Amino acid sequence: MKLLTYADRAVALVNTDDHGAGQDHLQCGDDVCRLLPDGWRVSHTVAEAGLQELREARPRLRRVFELAATGRVERATDALNKLLGDFPVSASISDHTTGWHLHLSDEPQGPARSYVTGAAFGLAYTIAERGPERLGLCDALPCRAVFVDTTTNSSRRYCSDRCATRANVAAYRARKRGDC
Repeated sequence: MKLLTYADRAVALVNTDDHGAGQDHLQCGDDVCRLLPDGWRVSHTVAEAGLQELREARPRLRRVFELAATGRVERATDALNKLLGDFPVSASISDHTTGWHLHLSDEPQGPARSYVTGAAFGLAYTIAERGPERLGLCDALPCRAVFVDTTTNSSRRYCSDRCATRANVAAYRARKRGDC
């Protein structure tokens, strides 16, 4: 099991709130189903029931990214530790399709809680193994998407190639106009 991939859950959940476009992509049970990892089969009723918990956890996860990205590491880890306290990790081992592997939370607590538990654990594991500077906010305005920097030299500044290109083209055009 690749524990760092659990941080991708945090990224996916936080980025359902598109600050730059002013859009919220977590409005209904169908949005919850799209967010959950492949292989998680939940009914529409269960997805709807988890919607509020995911929406409440989202700004708390964003806060961890914001604090870490701005160098306020102690406050970021405090916020993350509070999340870990509210969404404690319990491990279990399973052999259901891909061979023996670990699960980080129990399904009886519901898919939304399991999702957030994994997301919080993923951020904690990322900080412990790679450092808090690996949690970032996109530098391309107005985008405020979050990301986990997995580059070897910790140099990532944008959430996507699209934002990187847009920012670089804008900087080039500004230089050509003499704005810089």
